Amino acid sequence: MSTSTFVPAPVATASRFRWRVVDIVVASVLGVAIGLIFWAWNTVGYAWFTAMDGLTPGLGGIAVGIWLLGGVVGGLVIRKPGAALLVEVVAAIVSMLIGNVWGVSTLLSGIAQGLGAELIFLLFLYRRFTLPVAALAGMAAALGAWVFELFYGSSPNILKTLEFNLIYLGALLVSGALLAGVAGWLLVRALAATGALSRFAAGRESRAEV
Repeated sequence: MSTSTFVPAPVATASRFRWRVVDIVVASVLGVAIGLIFWAWNTVGYAWFTAMDGLTPGLGGIAVGIWLLGGVVGGLVIRKPGAALLVEVVAAIVSMLIGNVWGVSTLLSGIAQGLGAELIFLLFLYRRFTLPVAALAGMAAALGAWVFELFYGSSPNILKTLEFNLIYLGALLVSGALLAGVAGWLLVRALAATGALSRFAAGRESRAEV
């Protein structure tokens, strides 16, 4: 008669979703780095936003995508629940603390945008990190920004015309797909190629393709 005790195998999914110290450190570093990108984009992007909005009200949304990078890059690199939200929020805080014209709304907008991207990675159960998924995450972050701006501020967009809001939404979605989704996916690929992501699945995938 065997007296051995049965020990259940560890649950792979729970292990895959568990945050490591390196995940927290890299998410923080990514957030700070992208926050500096946000800060640099505050001048260029706002000028582009204003110029496009001058041509057609609402078209300025085409410049917003860079401010949505955090959620996409965070989700693609860390690949765990909360990563997209965390990196976008840290980036927003950095941009706010360095100084911009939007103040605390930067943080609130970052939360909305990060949640949008997070929902896409959740939809795919944190298992798919392809270019189309990155583009969808960028678009969802853009949708989060649109909803936030629809109701927030002294002059929320809900008080503006339907035409403006539809044009703005369309411009945001395009910008989110390209400047956050595609650009974010390419940025992660470039980082992986340098070996900087060797502790992550994104880095291992890059090596396997070589």
